[in-house]
Amino acid sequence: MRKDQKKIAVINYGAGNLGSVVNALNRLGYQPLVTDSVFEVLKADAVFLPGVGAAGDTMKGLEAIGMADAVKKLVAYRRPLFAICVGLQVLLSSTEEGGHYPCLDIIPGEVKKLPAGLKIPHMGWNQVKQVMSHPVFTDIPDNTNFYFVHSYYAHPTDKSVVAGVTEYGLEFCSMIIRDNLFATQFHPEKSGEPGLKMYSNFLKIASL
Repeated sequence: MRKDQKKIAVINYGAGNLGSVVNALNRLGYQPLVTDSVFEVLKADAVFLPGVGAAGDTMKGLEAIGMADAVKKLVAYRRPLFAICVGLQVLLSSTEEGGHYPCLDIIPGEVKKLPAGLKIPHMGWNQVKQVMSHPVFTDIPDNTNFYFVHSYYAHPTDKSVVAGVTEYGLEFCSMIIRDNLFATQFHPEKSGEPGLKMYSNFLKIASL
């Protein structure tokens, strides 16, 4: 199958950093489909789940269009999925944000608030320490700076899924990899050339 016959879907659930993700993929030579269709997402060769805002609101948006179950199916089928920021957070079992809200429970664990006394949100450039050797990091040096905007962080129960960590008041999980599931707390699409390289590596892993 030719590259131009492959399909990349960007999930549109009424929020999320869609424009920046699409622009980044355009720069890499891809024409993604922005869609709220479960059918289109499930037949895509690779899927992006952007996220901005609160995890609870993101869950409500996904559930409203039947996309929560679709995301679970993508992971179960080991289809290439890249989740970003709140997209990462909703993969966990629950979030403290808004009191308590159940999430997708794909990755066991909880989303917690960053420690008191820090400037919240954590916004700007920070280093990502690679704690897993993986092709998605090809040509991306360890401790490369990526762009963050968040007030909560993922705390997975199974530490074997943690691919990257970052220091901000504490060392927190900033990247998760499990099978063909990739998720970052930072925004690769806002992180210049290293971010584009990470998306490019992901798409190569997905054979696109």
